[in-house]
Amino acid sequence: MSNTSIMIVGVGGQGTLLASRILGNTLTQAGYDVKVSEVHGMSQRGGSVTTYVRFGEKVWSPIIEKGGADIILSFELLEALRALPYLKPDGQIIVNTQQIDPMPVITGAAEYPQGIVETLKAQAKVTAVDALALAKEAGSIKAVNVVLIGLLAKNTPIPRAQWEETLRATVPPKFLEINLKAFALGYEQE
Repeated sequence: MSNTSIMIVGVGGQGTLLASRILGNTLTQAGYDVKVSEVHGMSQRGGSVTTYVRFGEKVWSPIIEKGGADIILSFELLEALRALPYLKPDGQIIVNTQQIDPMPVITGAAEYPQGIVETLKAQAKVTAVDALALAKEAGSIKAVNVVLIGLLAKNTPIPRAQWEETLRATVPPKFLEINLKAFALGYEQE
């Protein structure tokens, strides 16, 4: 079995680290060797956050080189565009269509790029979803991460029940119901 490499990208505060923990725990429970590496930019100031998750029969390193990611799971449009050079030629991008302005856009020094989904689709297989709207439907805008994990989970051989079991073990009880609903909304997307 070859290894699979997933790159999770987003902006500080979007829950990328919880998403990587849910992903890593589920894969470990499914019997895979899993390596996770978190790369924090200025995450506490709304900057980029990247996590590498690699799994397979035996994984030696969590690092994903350019052109090495099978999947990019992006919590924000511009972050997906920034991560594009890391995607394999036959790779897949799952992207939240939410736009979060980086500091140069906020200060007026730059403009947020337009047509990002189209640019991504010209170079990769892309699933674009308004995860923020689905998170609101689940009961909390903070559940965007679990909506996206649900979308990713649907594309794995791991049974849905195993993902839900990991959520029960990982998410604090007071947030569990919202996160289970968010996961279901992501999982059931076409």
